[in-house]
Amino acid sequence: MNGWFDVNRSKADEFFFVLKAGNGEVVMTSEMYKSRASADTGIASVQKNSADDFNYERATAADGRLHFNLRAANHQVIGSSQMYATRETREVGIESVKENGMSTTIKDNTKA
Repeated sequence: MNGWFDVNRSKADEFFFVLKAGNGEVVMTSEMYKSRASADTGIASVQKNSADDFNYERATAADGRLHFNLRAANHQVIGSSQMYATRETREVGIESVKENGMSTTIKDNTKA
């Protein structure tokens, strides 16, 4: 099964999306957007930029855990990963975003 994007609304009435792998696991979370249209633009940016390894910023948190950010061509962060214990598991996460990031399946969870 292919991955998909879940679009959600926060308690502060902002929009965000998560990219899920085919097994339903969250592999990346977006920033908060003021409008649904802006969240859709963010999804389009993931679809465009996720395949290129150059767009992944591999980082280490202050506590030593590893994570990554997917950046657009303008260097803005499109989405961020969870924290990982090892470089290997972080790379698995990046590969999952590469594999699932071009999905055209978008599930709208913003309607009450």
